Amino acid sequence: MTALDVDGVRAFLMIADYRSFTRAAEALGITQAAVSVKLKRLEERLGQRLVERTPRQVRLSTQGEVFLPAAREFLAAHQRAIESLSGRRRQFRLGIASHVMGPEVPLLLARLKSFDPGLTLEVRLDASGPLLDAFDGGELDAIIIRSNDTRRSGEILGPEHFGWFAAPNFSCNPDDPLPLAGLSSCSAVRDTAMRLLDRASIRWTEVFIGETPAIAAALSAGLAISPFPVRLAPADVVDVSTVFGLPSLPSFTLVLHSSLSDQKTKESLRAITAAFREHRRMSDNPTRLTN
Repeated sequence: MTALDVDGVRAFLMIADYRSFTRAAEALGITQAAVSVKLKRLEERLGQRLVERTPRQVRLSTQGEVFLPAAREFLAAHQRAIESLSGRRRQFRLGIASHVMGPEVPLLLARLKSFDPGLTLEVRLDASGPLLDAFDGGELDAIIIRSNDTRRSGEILGPEHFGWFAAPNFSCNPDDPLPLAGLSSCSAVRDTAMRLLDRASIRWTEVFIGETPAIAAALSAGLAISPFPVRLAPADVVDVSTVFGLPSLPSFTLVLHSSLSDQKTKESLRAITAAFREHRRMSDNPTRLTN
């Protein structure tokens, strides 16, 4: 009777999810060579080749596709068996700044659940300030925020680039103040943008105030210009920096702060980091396949 190795199955699932040995190793916190060894041992036990690997891509074999759902259930059953002894499910409390919430978050959550099927996720969306307060008060295990504060240490997920966005047909009277859309909550990006406009002697006035999704809608509707993350800009708006002679905006940093140090939480945090960075790579170069 063939006995499956839990670590081998977990490595296979990470490869299947990320389509990359490098990203799987990052999520598991081991070397790429170790991932390859775990997969090879699993394939030898099963007597089947599960993954096809070429210099350009990583994909599941026909047998790998067949094995995938059973592998997920095997790992979930293993986790349930462990939890049955403790009498409780492991909980992970994650805060995500509402102005950071983007298209990579569903992928991030799916990766977390795939990595730890028995995990109970609690996700809170809020402004960076309240999230930092909740994190400092022990209400959250980890937070993802946009930060330019170098006094706090954290895992850097990547840069957040900004531009001045508006609808393609947006126009305004050059004699009038520049109509802007700004965040309703305190925002370092808003403060920086307004300071740059003042320094460039560009008159401005806020004609729309709201949270990030509302601002995106206002831009699409042609109501105003806004300093907006390139990553989150709607498909129907354009950068109008050159057209209106607006100052360049600095990049900020997306940071993951965590408070817990147990091994299981570290594994969850690695899965978050790997998923976020993988999405950023795919967004920057959607045709690129990693190995």
